[in-house]
Amino acid sequence: MNTKALPEQYIIYGAMGLGGPWEETFDLTEEQFIEGEKAIETALEEGITFFDLADIYKNGRSEIVFGEYLKKHPEIRENIILQSKVGIHIWGSDFGSRFEFSYKHIIESVDGILDRLNTDYLDILLLHRPDPLCDRDELKKAIDELFISGKIRNLGVSNMDYHQMKLIEVYTGRRIVANQLELSLRKTEFVDSAIGFNNPHGKGLDFQLGTLEHCILNNVSLQSWSPLARGIYSGAPLEKDTAETVLETKKLVTKLAKKYKVSPDAIVLSWLMKHPAKINPVIGTTKPERIKNAMEAFDVDLTRDEWYELLVKSKGVSMP
Repeated sequence: MNTKALPEQYIIYGAMGLGGPWEETFDLTEEQFIEGEKAIETALEEGITFFDLADIYKNGRSEIVFGEYLKKHPEIRENIILQSKVGIHIWGSDFGSRFEFSYKHIIESVDGILDRLNTDYLDILLLHRPDPLCDRDELKKAIDELFISGKIRNLGVSNMDYHQMKLIEVYTGRRIVANQLELSLRKTEFVDSAIGFNNPHGKGLDFQLGTLEHCILNNVSLQSWSPLARGIYSGAPLEKDTAETVLETKKLVTKLAKKYKVSPDAIVLSWLMKHPAKINPVIGTTKPERIKNAMEAFDVDLTRDEWYELLVKSKGVSMP
């Protein structure tokens, strides 16, 4: 990966929470810029230098808030990694989201991202979700132009299996350096795909067998979106009919947090980060205290039994 030096494993700050509500139109106020500044500065103070965005987050407002901070502090640009994503349309149709990897959409999207972020390049561009109508010539033309112009320095994907990753590499002639997937103590199919091979536990898994191994073997950075499972194990309000597996897992997380003298958030992240794939969580909170809590994950080294117990509790079934 042609980026600034990174440690072997790291936490990424996901800026999706910046920019107010998710409505298509919303007038940013000083409140959103102040909130964003506090979150970004806390992340930097805690040693986070990798920031994740997407053109669709709050309809571009997340990037505007981050870009305003970068405009005020241009000196940090060369010391951080900026990553954003393209390829999803959310608004503008009656039927909802659709995906697009056309030359025109990719080029215009990246130009919009750079303008909102007040920067002239992205360290990594992720293709957000697979486009079934992707034309290989248009995709290659767009990606080549972005690399040659210096607007992007690396290419990655999000929400793709290893077949799709290899297809994108063949289409573009570029190496995929990262894949961002939903991986967490609640979304454990990345573990189950291996454990469930050749036994009934592997039936109906929502994770393509071989994707994890492909990323490990090809040095593709695995990034986890929603690594805290929306806080269900570490403090988020729960519904009255919350599943017993969630309640039991939360009890164990709380117990381990007390043992290691860290936050529950740190335990949930440490479970994910103990996997030898060196998964890099993308945390999305705007609250400075939770950003600090997340960084405590580096202070935890769960035992094998603790790691497996958390897995069993979250699944609600024993190992095969």
